[in-house]
Amino acid sequence: MKISTIVAALGIAVAAPAAHAEPVNLTLSGGNPGGLWSLLGAGIDRATKVDDEGSVVTYQATGGGFANIGLLGANRTDLGLLHDAEAQIALQGGEPFTAPIENMRAIGYMYNWAPMHFFLDRGMAEEYGIESLADIADSGAPIRIGINRSGNITSNVALSMLAQVGVTEDALSEMGGQFVRAGANEQADLIQDGRLDMITNGIFINHSSFRAVDENSDVVLLSVPEAVVTATNEEFGTGTMTIPADSYSNQSADVSTVTLGALLVTNEAMDEETAYSLTSSLVNNIDEVRAVHSSMKALNPELLATASVLKFHPGAARAYQEAGLLN
Repeated sequence: MKISTIVAALGIAVAAPAAHAEPVNLTLSGGNPGGLWSLLGAGIDRATKVDDEGSVVTYQATGGGFANIGLLGANRTDLGLLHDAEAQIALQGGEPFTAPIENMRAIGYMYNWAPMHFFLDRGMAEEYGIESLADIADSGAPIRIGINRSGNITSNVALSMLAQVGVTEDALSEMGGQFVRAGANEQADLIQDGRLDMITNGIFINHSSFRAVDENSDVVLLSVPEAVVTATNEEFGTGTMTIPADSYSNQSADVSTVTLGALLVTNEAMDEETAYSLTSSLVNNIDEVRAVHSSMKALNPELLATASVLKFHPGAARAYQEAGLLN
């Protein structure tokens, strides 16, 4: 899944589904209150109301994608937002799940531009000759690496990518380094205070936490071996994205890396007409969702209809087929 393909499709006219969307009354499980996912919930609600003022999509805050998968699996919510990588883990029955969860069905992709970033203190990078993730294991550098907290999918992805190049907890310990569990904003504070040497996360380019690091700390963005990107995408169902050169102060070249995406998901219990009406409203009124935040400006019907690790709900597939988005 190449970001360039999605972005190139911006502005292309899409034929709307012919049938009028019926009103819906649904509960959407998202993430923390006040975050991007809560804004997406508001946008989805507005998109359905354009077609019928009686439609309601009620947002409820949860612990995030893994929690939402559990709610969907138990038929305790109508819709959930979750990362593609979280869906892949659930399908395989990986932790934190004890068995595969197979009743999930996709409504559509909401975004797929949250690339994995690996920022390293420039002084340490120059001292130990580190330009890529692949250089760390043999460098002998006592790196303190920030990893998101357990339960956040970016921690799973970052640890996997690092392990592929020989950077494990034991290997770091032998070099005098360690993994430090901390959220995005906390990592930014820790590297600024000299208590971390490297931070990792998978969020939007120039996210506020990354801007804080770039402006207040002297860091470089490490490159990622192509083999690591390929293997990670196979493991997690993620995609590939290029962070353009000069996105950050000390970044002179493009960096190709793994990117996370967010899916709007239901389960197989949702009836076809409800899924069809919801999806039709999203296709017809995508501007309502795009308007919730500047980071969502690349969202378009083509992205909604992009295949993921999950099968489309039959109602969603029908809406996309009628719109000419799916064969």
